[in-house]
Amino acid sequence: MKNDKQVDNSRRDLLKGMATAAVAGAVVAGTTTVASASEEKPVDVKNKKTGYHETQHIRDYYDSL
Repeated sequence: MKNDKQVDNSRRDLLKGMATAAVAGAVVAGTTTVASASEEKPVDVKNKKTGYHETQHIRDYYDSL
């Protein structure tokens, strides 16, 4: 005798939906990272100073010690 039970596809649909959401989330996260990385402004090398510079707020901190 043959079983005439209907197959319940709701679990399969749920798993497919979760996998699709995970892939879409990864794509959105990757796109957001690329977009924010492209918005960075280049550093002007001519005005960049290196080394220690004692400014007024540093002097005020030393005076408070």
